[in-house]
Amino acid sequence: MKQLHILHLYPNEMNTYGDRGNLLTLKRRAEWHGFQPIIHYYHVGGELPERVDIVLGGGGQDSAQGDIQTDILRIGDQLRTLAEDGTVMLMVCGCYQLFGKRFVTVDKQDIKGIGIFDIETFGGEKRLIGNIKIKTDGFGALFGFENHSGRTYLGQGQLELGSVERGNGNNGEDKTEGARTYNVFGTYMHGPVLPNNPVLADNLIKLAAEKRYGEFTAGKLDDSLAVLARRGAYRRSY
Repeated sequence: MKQLHILHLYPNEMNTYGDRGNLLTLKRRAEWHGFQPIIHYYHVGGELPERVDIVLGGGGQDSAQGDIQTDILRIGDQLRTLAEDGTVMLMVCGCYQLFGKRFVTVDKQDIKGIGIFDIETFGGEKRLIGNIKIKTDGFGALFGFENHSGRTYLGQGQLELGSVERGNGNNGEDKTEGARTYNVFGTYMHGPVLPNNPVLADNLIKLAAEKRYGEFTAGKLDDSLAVLARRGAYRRSY
């Protein structure tokens, strides 16, 4: 059976909002598509595995980002090399911010990032909280729940993940949400985002499989419950 190696970054520090659900979703859907998922957990001070097909990172408190800052800068070159090579990555909230250039907290702490995304984030006094719906190219409508005080601004030429149709997105001002560089995706959507949006999960698996094996054949999945949930999300008020 073909393997897909999934790396979960900082599962203890960056899992405040249950983003581990993204890992569980990828694992199960990879199995349904006929792959054997191999899970790796990366902790502060560790070493990245020799083989990586998908990298996941979740959200955490500002203090947690400060705690892992030195370590993520230490492995930043390796992560950038993986990104440039087309490795699939999904970074949510706090890890999304750390994959940018910097995050300046509300108390003016300057937390440096690894610069895969051309973004800068600045802490705000008011949190941006609520249901969010975005429109994307390639994945259709995506749904989630946002809860962040950071205001993220895209650099010139930086691709967004999608445009906000309901909610706040990156900063509550310019209608952008998330970012994409190569096959690296960043977003503020919790929920977690992948159980809410199986089309996104399947596309991450497809990209990873095509990079590793040159092909992807989808399994026959029963997503009837997911379809019903998405219909409810369409009707959900902000």
